[in-house]
Amino acid sequence: MTKIKKQSPSLSVFRTFKTKDKEFTGEAMRQRGIIIHLAAETLPTRKTRTAIAHKLAELNGTTWQNIYSGIFRDLDEILLPLELVEEAGRLPIKRGPKALQEQGVPYYQLTDSGLLVAASVSETDKERTQIMNKFLEKDSNTREKDLKNAIITLLDIAPNFVLLVLRRYVESYSDGKIDNLVPFNTEHIKKAFDDTLNAQRELLEGFASLSNHDREPIIDFLKKVG
Repeated sequence: MTKIKKQSPSLSVFRTFKTKDKEFTGEAMRQRGIIIHLAAETLPTRKTRTAIAHKLAELNGTTWQNIYSGIFRDLDEILLPLELVEEAGRLPIKRGPKALQEQGVPYYQLTDSGLLVAASVSETDKERTQIMNKFLEKDSNTREKDLKNAIITLLDIAPNFVLLVLRRYVESYSDGKIDNLVPFNTEHIKKAFDDTLNAQRELLEGFASLSNHDREPIIDFLKKVG
């Protein structure tokens, strides 16, 4: 009898429909919602499965019961095994099965890797900056001081570039090009660079080598076409 190999969990936050490459799948939207919610919330009571379901249901105009099973599956089969989310503790309850009352209801938090994913899917520059600063303060694996300083500066002057780097980085992880999201270092980031990022790097390096006089027409051109 042939043994069926169990498929490894795969992150889907950037997965789109095959016929609509700019539209995220339902699974992608759920996972993004869970991660963004956990990045924003601080109260344990708002970080249980049920609380997450209520929040996402409110945002999507549906009932929490309709999406609870999907959230349960995303957490238990994807986000927890990938160590993007971890159990942060348990809340006591007074009703329900005796075993559940004794064990309590789990609530969750993002790991360092989860914070990177949250930064890559965050909806505003302010959110992304806050999440990345939290990650850089918390992550003991990112030891490259120059990299930390560069990211902090780029978040201020070129937030969309940082967003693109983070997106490509997380996509590379989802595609198996990078085994782990942390440590977040130049060696791992280099594997995530594609033609778009390499073109932007070429522009930056070339621009930095120009005199102020030669930079002016380029800045003017970019302003007109941007």
